[in-house]
Amino acid sequence: MDEVTRDIQGEIPWCMLFADDVVLVDESMAGVNRKLELWRRTLESKGFRLSRTKTEYMMCDFSATRHEGGDVSLDGQVVVQKDTFRYLGSVLQKNDDIDEDVRHRISAVWVPQKLKGKFYRTTIRPAMLYGAECWPTKRRHVQQLSVAEMRMLMWFCGHTRTDRVRNEVIRDRVGVAPIEEKLTQHRLRWFGHV
Repeated sequence: MDEVTRDIQGEIPWCMLFADDVVLVDESMAGVNRKLELWRRTLESKGFRLSRTKTEYMMCDFSATRHEGGDVSLDGQVVVQKDTFRYLGSVLQKNDDIDEDVRHRISAVWVPQKLKGKFYRTTIRPAMLYGAECWPTKRRHVQQLSVAEMRMLMWFCGHTRTDRVRNEVIRDRVGVAPIEEKLTQHRLRWFGHV
């Protein structure tokens, strides 16, 4: 990588390199165009290609100074200008703010309800039904399992009993069949095995 990037390496933070992510920084449009063209020629001389569709630029104006006009271009093709730029998982904004990065981090931690349902189906329900094939269950046992299941699913969806959301609606949201059906399936599979 040092051989390929030798021409564009500069003082930190003017050029940032990480795996296949490269950030070229300059104080002028002409400087960015020069670095971009040098990077393209260097890559092509080594048998690589610079992706024109993934290349984009962001002009930051952290002071009140006015920058010269013009576009950043790559081999005669105008490069798309962005207001935000994602680098190594962070979202940078041209106005030196962090609103987009904060929004991105908040949205990254929300787990979709279907994924919660998958977690329930693959982890929680098997633990609840472990060995249930052999249980001499009574109606009250099945009722206890159903109540425990619905309490968990409602919690997954952010509801309480006072919200009065029907069980079928909750099950449909997370994509989970009633535990009674699963208990019957387990027993039939075990019976077939025996």
